[in-house]
Amino acid sequence: MAPLTLHEDPRSGNCYKIALTAALLGLPLARKAYDITRGETRTPEFLAHINANGRIPVLQIGEGADARFLPESNAACWYLAHGSALIPADRFAQADMLRWMFFEQYNHEPNVATLRFWVSILGEDNLSPEQRAAIPAKRAGGDAALALMDRHLEDNAFFCGDAPSLADIALFAYTHVAGEGGFTLSDYPAVQAWIARIEALPGFVPMD
Repeated sequence: MAPLTLHEDPRSGNCYKIALTAALLGLPLARKAYDITRGETRTPEFLAHINANGRIPVLQIGEGADARFLPESNAACWYLAHGSALIPADRFAQADMLRWMFFEQYNHEPNVATLRFWVSILGEDNLSPEQRAAIPAKRAGGDAALALMDRHLEDNAFFCGDAPSLADIALFAYTHVAGEGGFTLSDYPAVQAWIARIEALPGFVPMD
């Protein structure tokens, strides 16, 4: 495989997904850090050469003139995991894995990750009136997502059967730090047990 570089903010769960995927697969991954709160992904150089959308993570594949750049965390995880046990072989299981990855992006991340960013990284004193007004809805949405996960995990070791997949990596990234956004993980014992199972996987690396 060509050399891999992750353009990231180490505080980001979306960036962590890619680092964790690479670690579980034993893939070497160089990492280049940016501070999104300082606009470091909005510079002319970044927009021209890394991601015109001005966002991270971006997985760089190769170096120099031949380098290719893949934005979007779940797409980058899929690229890394192609052909590995982190993507189930069964067709239905693959689709079910994608279902949970879509759930993470549309139901989980907009609530759990957003509140963590507002509360733990920006700080509540720095929020706009609109952001402050949105907190109760974000809290309710995040708790609903965690409750759904908890019900599923009561009867399942992982999200797609008895083995970890990209669905687990995608959901683990922001779930295990949900407390930083004010969520109470002790309310979700099956989620807590699943977090422990992920952390016990060979090759696991913690979030920076």
